[in-house]
Amino acid sequence: MSSKFSKIGFVLAVAGSAVGLGNAWKFPTLVGQNGGSAFVLLYLLLTLGVAFVIFLAELSIGKLSEKDPVNGYKTLAPSNKNAWSMAGFTMLAAILIVSFYSLVIGWIIKYMYFSISGNLSLTLEESKKQFDTLLLNDFTSQFICFTLVFFIVFYVVSKGVKNGIEKLNVWMMPTLFILLVLMLLYALSRGGGFMDAMQFLFVPDFSKITGNSVLEALALAFFSLSLGVGTIITYSASLPDKTNFITSTLNIILINILIGLMMGLIVFTFIFEFGANPNQAGPGLIFISLTTLFAKLGVIGHILGAAFFLSLIFAGITSAISMIEPFAFYLINTYKMSRKNALILIGIIVYILGNLCILSTLSATEFKIFEMSFFDVLDKLTSKIIMPLGGILAAIFVGFVMKKRALEILFQPYMSGIFFKIWYFFLRFISPLAVIVIVINAFR
Repeated sequence: MSSKFSKIGFVLAVAGSAVGLGNAWKFPTLVGQNGGSAFVLLYLLLTLGVAFVIFLAELSIGKLSEKDPVNGYKTLAPSNKNAWSMAGFTMLAAILIVSFYSLVIGWIIKYMYFSISGNLSLTLEESKKQFDTLLLNDFTSQFICFTLVFFIVFYVVSKGVKNGIEKLNVWMMPTLFILLVLMLLYALSRGGGFMDAMQFLFVPDFSKITGNSVLEALALAFFSLSLGVGTIITYSASLPDKTNFITSTLNIILINILIGLMMGLIVFTFIFEFGANPNQAGPGLIFISLTTLFAKLGVIGHILGAAFFLSLIFAGITSAISMIEPFAFYLINTYKMSRKNALILIGIIVYILGNLCILSTLSATEFKIFEMSFFDVLDKLTSKIIMPLGGILAAIFVGFVMKKRALEILFQPYMSGIFFKIWYFFLRFISPLAVIVIVINAFR
């Protein structure tokens, strides 16, 4: 890359990658269903013991090679360079993800329009019908909103690391935080609903911690840091010199958890205030239950709804731009493409896949693979196969293939010897095994 992040730019860019739409529904729902703060403590433990370990492994590849994932593996491998370079192609998962992820951001744009125009539904039945109509019958809205997101994402990445990705995150991430603080203050004014949300999220109930809870927390810790798709390797290649990357990584984890908890408090305050189902997971929590509650609040509800969906758009776009850069960086490095030409090629792929995802949601089409919609195929292929594989390969490569001395020199200014030994042991023997457990559980 021709430019590097500033120190704060790196933290905000990676935090922007980690803070995504899952913070709005997956994190709070899992916390609520698995013992409140007991699950939070479990998640923190697994984040530091597994995800943090692999995060530093991917960061090491990027920092030491200063190259894209494919060429990073190839450069650092002492032998079998071409074979190890194939590990970097797990970054293609990011292109698949951004194809359907941009579509979901498009749905959020449509719901922001519903909020501003006062067209949110007042009952759960009407709200469900409204959401089903968008997905099953409204190709035009999905196409227009997806296309809008597509051009925003690719425009930002076209401006490069410093003037595009960093600049967007430097103003969008603080704006996201301010929006959430304002909504949290309003949630606090709701009294009983807020206290119920606090109890739901933070009062520990260790009786709800099961083997499945451990696996859920492990998966959430792994995927919430954007591991396995080349983003961390690529961003670390532009990490400024003499940056304390241990502190930066811990700050990224803190921001991710903080925003997840804020989202949870906001969502569940309204859920409890109006007696809705707090255990509903996934998009239904946001597009059906929460939108109904916003509608019942009248004008103030539509304002809150617009602000909430705007915050989700910010979270989604900062994640989406991080998924484009690894493959773009690879094309620029390997084939000497201009950034413009690399993004045109990637854009064609993403735009075709995104429109196939739209077609697969429509009731008038039967575009299915293995009895699943094309949208679901891309989701499962990336989250349950490619991303875990990318994390395992990074752990094995850094733990068993790369020269240990190079890692010691890299970590020495920021991590004492005993902590380096602990990290190295976890990297070789604990973290890869934990990820394998996630994968096996996913296919049970």
